[in-house]
Amino acid sequence: MLSKYTIQSIIVLSIILVTSFSGCMEIPGDKATNLKIFHAGSLGIPMEELEQRFEELHPDVDVQREAAGSVACVKKITELDKQADILASADYTLIQSMMIPDFTDWYVVFARNQIVIAYTDDSKYSDEINQDNWYEILRKDDVTFGISNPNDDPCGYRSQLVTQLAETYYSDDMIYDDIMGANTEITVSTQGDISAIKMPMSEDINPDTKKIMLRSMEVELSSALEMGEIDYFYIYRSVAVQHGFKFVELPSQIDLGSIEYTNMYNKVNIELSNGKIIDGKPIVYGITIPNNAIEHDLAVEFVKMMISEEGQQVFIDNGQPPIIPAVTNNLGSVPNELKDYLTQE
Repeated sequence: MLSKYTIQSIIVLSIILVTSFSGCMEIPGDKATNLKIFHAGSLGIPMEELEQRFEELHPDVDVQREAAGSVACVKKITELDKQADILASADYTLIQSMMIPDFTDWYVVFARNQIVIAYTDDSKYSDEINQDNWYEILRKDDVTFGISNPNDDPCGYRSQLVTQLAETYYSDDMIYDDIMGANTEITVSTQGDISAIKMPMSEDINPDTKKIMLRSMEVELSSALEMGEIDYFYIYRSVAVQHGFKFVELPSQIDLGSIEYTNMYNKVNIELSNGKIIDGKPIVYGITIPNNAIEHDLAVEFVKMMISEEGQQVFIDNGQPPIIPAVTNNLGSVPNELKDYLTQE
């Protein structure tokens, strides 16, 4: 008969052997496949929802998202040689101008947006600000506001364009100078009826920190507003809705949200520090699968979900109108699985 000490020793030895064996044993399906997505910060919440839905359909897939300013996202691929299976930009023309033809040969435009001025009940003059006086509020010495870096982020350069467009709409040629020019090293010049904004290098923007908070990505300013560190900030309408912020909806003639006013938006452009010139135009988001995608088939499935009715509803629920149907620049190069959801631009 075995003693109780012998029995205990056998049990302990059995546990050690089972643990060691299971540690060496590879269980099928236990290792997740990674789907890497670089995307604009303003897509964070809808992308999170799409990630959850996709992982429910594919339990063996781990969707790994990196959010940043869209320019920075593209540069990760084109300049830093980072691998991504999907690139989603808040400005589709960045794919057009920075990625084609060396890094991809197609893109899909799938959603729109517009610029608003977000605030909370605790913001100074929150009970006064409206569509007619928002620029006067931002001019006030005791008001602080946030912008994202135009060299990194489309929301940043679009904020500059909107502020300059306001001069014509409100018949006040000092709006840009008072709000942006006086508080940074960003400059603007006019030739004929075209206004040209020029960005210095990021380290030379030199914002007056008593007036302006500058961050690389627009969503980084959300927490600053929530904590009362700033009174207002320029942001996409969808992000303001998603965070429950109050916001001033700007006139369609300046908010970059309407195709009907494209010719008016074109009256302003901005030259980034790398020499790239961005013309004023409606806000349109784009997505592509880079040539260096490893999980190409899974990337196609994810994009298909985004531009299907299911994905469109996710964007609608998050305050961002989808483009229905989504549009591509190159129907011949788009994966066959996507073609039924697209039209040629």
